[in-house]
Amino acid sequence: MPNEEYYIRGAEETEARGPFTVDQLVTLGEVDQITPETLYYEAATEQWATFASNEELKSAVFPSKKKLTVKPKEKIATLNVAQEEHKPITVEQMLAAAEGRTEDTKDKRNLIVAQNISARIGMYSALVMFLLSAAALLLPYADILLAVNVAKIAVQPFIYLGLIDVLCVILLALGMAAVYPFIRFRAMLGIGFLGLLFLLQGQPTIALAVTVGSVGMYFATVFLSYAPVISAAVLGLAGIGGFAYFMLLK
Repeated sequence: MPNEEYYIRGAEETEARGPFTVDQLVTLGEVDQITPETLYYEAATEQWATFASNEELKSAVFPSKKKLTVKPKEKIATLNVAQEEHKPITVEQMLAAAEGRTEDTKDKRNLIVAQNISARIGMYSALVMFLLSAAALLLPYADILLAVNVAKIAVQPFIYLGLIDVLCVILLALGMAAVYPFIRFRAMLGIGFLGLLFLLQGQPTIALAVTVGSVGMYFATVFLSYAPVISAAVLGLAGIGGFAYFMLLK
């Protein structure tokens, strides 16, 4: 844990800050820049969580304050003399360095900016993929849905998947990156369920399209650099676009 770095954000914020080491987080906590309710990105689960939910990390970042006692002043001889170039580093300077706003750390700032842009590309491309997928799955059954024919709706699994895709579109439009694990589960469902279903029905072209699209959909929410995320977006949009084309014209 001492060598790990964390991205943080407030519960109402959409932009993350960081990465910060545990020691830097301790300093931020001491000046009330963060609280146990502040969110941090947990790489192991790929989700945002509060410091309060991780007892070990909370104890490290917000250690219990020891009771201070007054000791007699001792005069200690020292040869150390404070030099002008060794001034204490302020919290503002530490934050600026961590966020890449200083001359020495501007490369880190460029990396953070690139990661944020890549994340947005992945999110918006996934949103379009789910929109196309929802259209492909629901429009063929528009008459049943408009008539609210519960009996027929109940026996159409494509309608359920289409409604799930509509929910994914709404969540992604709200910028809720915390739902990425669910998004990836839906993408894997497209590979395993839809791909196999169309293959067994003797429609290998549609099976290939939905499989390729689902793979792109999955990795669009994983990569944080330009080339991989753009490649995943192109792959996903091409596959899901082909799936929608075949579903709506068949």
